[in-house]
Amino acid sequence: MTRKEKINRALENDGIVILPPMDVFKSMEIIRRSGIRVTCTMLDPWYNKGVGGELPVQEYDKFIRKLLNKSANFSDLIYLWGFPEIIGPYVRYAPTGFKLSSWLTWYYKNCPSVIRGWRSSQNACLQFTREGFSLHPEHFLNDEQKEKLANGKMRYIPGPPTVIESPLIIGFVGKKEQTGHPSQKPEAVFEKLISMATLKNEIVFDPMAGSGTTAAVVKKSGRKSIVCDMSEEYICKIENRLGIKRTIL
Repeated sequence: MTRKEKINRALENDGIVILPPMDVFKSMEIIRRSGIRVTCTMLDPWYNKGVGGELPVQEYDKFIRKLLNKSANFSDLIYLWGFPEIIGPYVRYAPTGFKLSSWLTWYYKNCPSVIRGWRSSQNACLQFTREGFSLHPEHFLNDEQKEKLANGKMRYIPGPPTVIESPLIIGFVGKKEQTGHPSQKPEAVFEKLISMATLKNEIVFDPMAGSGTTAAVVKKSGRKSIVCDMSEEYICKIENRLGIKRTIL
């Protein structure tokens, strides 16, 4: 059985594929060579400060731009996470055939208080879309708005705000979601991103899956996902969180 056949079988059976631990670019090459079309790719690299270490600016820049360009080979929408001061420059570096369609902000009030001076209370997420790709703001309509849309009485579909407020998964907050990952993001944030980007049964790829939040949201929403991480520890956490074993390629 080929890799593509194994991946497709796991997608049909579970709706989720957990790849064995591997380098991010190796997992991307597997997707590209398999010819699997991904609607949305979620990129959440280390932020080049604090946990994960720090590379010289030029090396980190090369790494991020390579992530974006490789993702564009098989995906129609790319989300890139980071601190605003780190990923701000990449608003200018949309892959060929893509455009920056939104700058999103995850805002949290329960920011840690151990830092002197200003405490960070936000993460940024750049949304790049392929030219001609359509987002799905209709997924955020209430019942009254849906009725107006169905009856042709809505001139335009209002989208949700670009600032998403949800507390950090820390301490007693989000206890049911916690996996022990040092930078885990809330499902409530990813639910909005995935809902805007995809329809049911479409595929979301997360090659830096960490705690597995992407797959957890996909599992609840009727989408499909392929996830990976370079860490054996985090792949095990994802397996435990989802109750699904990795696919042996």
